[in-house]
Amino acid sequence: MAALSPPSSQQRPKGHRRRDHIPRHVREEHRIARTAAAGAAGAVVIGAAFGITGGNVGGDDGTVVAAPASNLNTVLDQRAEYADDSVSRGLARAPLPPGAVGVTVPRAQAPEARQVPQAPASPSGPPATSLPDIPADCEEYSGNRAIGCALLSEFGFGLDQMPALDSLWTRESGWNHQAHNGGSGAYGIPQALPGNKMASAGSDWETNPATQIRWGLGYISDRYGSPDAAWAFFQNNGWY
Repeated sequence: MAALSPPSSQQRPKGHRRRDHIPRHVREEHRIARTAAAGAAGAVVIGAAFGITGGNVGGDDGTVVAAPASNLNTVLDQRAEYADDSVSRGLARAPLPPGAVGVTVPRAQAPEARQVPQAPASPSGPPATSLPDIPADCEEYSGNRAIGCALLSEFGFGLDQMPALDSLWTRESGWNHQAHNGGSGAYGIPQALPGNKMASAGSDWETNPATQIRWGLGYISDRYGSPDAAWAFFQNNGWY
């Protein structure tokens, strides 16, 4: 005779309970307990990361605010309020956890005053010179020619030298104190080469015709002795 097999779950009599059956309300209590335990463990980890030990949080005035370890939500709320208040007063430096190393960020230093390079000074000489008074004997001339006539006496020349001087500098520059020879670099009424030689007669040699004429008359006096001699040399050589 074959042995009888245990009845399947479908064949169990109505009302029969398995020995390992746990009532629903007990399972629900177990689930809630496990959830609470996991939440507490997470809160402990967060508290350790923010330096919360034993449920104590440092107060704003240096006092210690007691917070029960069982009430971690209150502790975290107090910690957040303390951090917010510190930020609002420019003190956003929460205490570091034990063993952490703080990093000091230096304040940006003001940039040093930038030194603006100075433009090189042009050759300088005596102070700027004034225009001479035009004597009655020179009234037949005008403009820069009248100045040249007035300055002849400063170098010991008589008015008889003016025709030769007029011819010489009419050929050189047309008595234009801004005349510039692009080929040679000669400049001004006497066509000084280079032009900055005339700085020895005044610092305004580039713009003042009286300064240029004084330099030119000094050059003629030293090299040729007179405007007549300088003009004669120019006629023979094309330069002076």
